[in-house]
Amino acid sequence: MRISQQIIPVPMLSALLLASTAIATAPSILTHSGAIAHEMKPKPGAMHDHGAAGHTHKAVEVPAGQPVPTVNLVVRPDAMSGWNLEVKVTNFTFAPERVNTKSTSVNEGHAHLYVDGKKISRLYGNWYHLASLPPGNHTLMVSLNTNDHGQLTHQGKPIQASTTIQVSK
Repeated sequence: MRISQQIIPVPMLSALLLASTAIATAPSILTHSGAIAHEMKPKPGAMHDHGAAGHTHKAVEVPAGQPVPTVNLVVRPDAMSGWNLEVKVTNFTFAPERVNTKSTSVNEGHAHLYVDGKKISRLYGNWYHLASLPPGNHTLMVSLNTNDHGQLTHQGKPIQASTTIQVSK
């Protein structure tokens, strides 16, 4: 199954609501670079590289019998500038007070935010303001990560959500 994505034109101050849900049951993630689509097919247990030079994280599989975290990314244009991102999670708790410590649970940690394949920030909660982006198509992606930055996976597939927005001039 492929995660379907929409490219929706977003005027800078539009009131459109964009949402994309991705759970770890899809075998590939579709990303966009301009108008060309590329597939990223993660290998079970592999280090995941999201485009930032030298930036990789080990895969951490959710053990059988434990609740599987999910993530949903909702993007809303901000009335002043940029976009407000809401990261909705289930079976997962943001634990900023334990970042960079040895993980004891796959159900807590933080998220990583990527724009066009490059890591922008860690997310320690459900909301993030993204400043303006240049005109064109941009893929936003969040991954769920353990306290020690391992990327959560289920059945070998990353637990992440992505959506593509189109920024007009």
